[in-house]
Amino acid sequence: MPFLAGALVFLTLLGAALDWKPARPDYAWSFPQDHWARTGYRTEWWYFTGHLQTREETPRRFGYQFTFFRVGLQPASPPLDSAWTARDVIMGHAAVTDLANKRHLFTEILYRATPLLGQFGDGSSSLIAWSRPPAGSSGRWSLHWNGKGFDLAASDEGRDFSFRLTTRGTKGPVFQGPNGYSIKGGDEGAASQYYSFTRMATGGRVTIGGEEHAVEGVSWMDKEFGSNQLGARQVGWDWFSLQLEDGRDLMLYLLRDRRNQVDFANGTLISKEGRTRYLGPEEWSVRATGAWASPHNGARYPAGWRLRVPGEGLELMVTPEVPDSENVSRLLPGLAYWEGPVRVETASGGPIGQGYVELTGYAERSRPAL
Repeated sequence: MPFLAGALVFLTLLGAALDWKPARPDYAWSFPQDHWARTGYRTEWWYFTGHLQTREETPRRFGYQFTFFRVGLQPASPPLDSAWTARDVIMGHAAVTDLANKRHLFTEILYRATPLLGQFGDGSSSLIAWSRPPAGSSGRWSLHWNGKGFDLAASDEGRDFSFRLTTRGTKGPVFQGPNGYSIKGGDEGAASQYYSFTRMATGGRVTIGGEEHAVEGVSWMDKEFGSNQLGARQVGWDWFSLQLEDGRDLMLYLLRDRRNQVDFANGTLISKEGRTRYLGPEEWSVRATGAWASPHNGARYPAGWRLRVPGEGLELMVTPEVPDSENVSRLLPGLAYWEGPVRVETASGGPIGQGYVELTGYAERSRPAL
């Protein structure tokens, strides 16, 4: 459930009074069309994380993140005949976490959505979104629908990493909330349209430090869009996407208020066969077991969790693979969040799964602008 922050507050406020579409519990979904941009909503994102490994006798393991955000400036295109006019901003985040060397690399792009810099597809081709890479790099960042999943690519020559991956859904799409209506709090309209592919077979190539690796693994994909998600008292969230070895997948989120107390929470358990069970906050609990202090900005994040879902017989220990998996923006001052791969174990320490965790609103002035 990735976020926009920092200077994007201005962009969000700029469009706040316009006639944006709200998320609705009776939204009429249509696939594959809803994989493409849903204009008229203020914010939208396509979010991928995954665990990859090389095809060697002793595999080298990586985590990755790839996100395209669409930030609406106005619901319709401006009436100006110019290639520089834009109704959206396109932002991209990409990261590779090298588990063997405990190294996390992050990069980003931010452009007006124009034919010169980046655009969102309209469904007439496989292209969902593309953008120029970071300054000084060649090629494109891109996201395509391949008929069974998504193809994605990102690179940053200055940070010396890139990836080009193909995914294929083995489950889903599944709705996060009844009919994909994901409530985020008690404020009126605080919700998004939200679906996921919680388990996607993945293959492709990762280049890091000048070395190219053929990789395979499993990814998680989220798509959300809406116009009014976080309430005024909410400052951020803790979000978990976990893939268990028995075939079940688990999504949980906790929204926090200004006192850092849980303001709202929800979850979804997806069976091996793809059936969903929605979990109310009384059905599960998460307790932090440690903390990590960022050397980049002094933010203090939880690091390690005990997670319980008693009705499903689950008691899980969730541990970051690389403690310093913080994404710190160079383009937007104040934007920082933790996003990293985790391992999942039983209470006695036996391996039981893997996943990703996202932590927002812990760094100073980094409240998500949603």
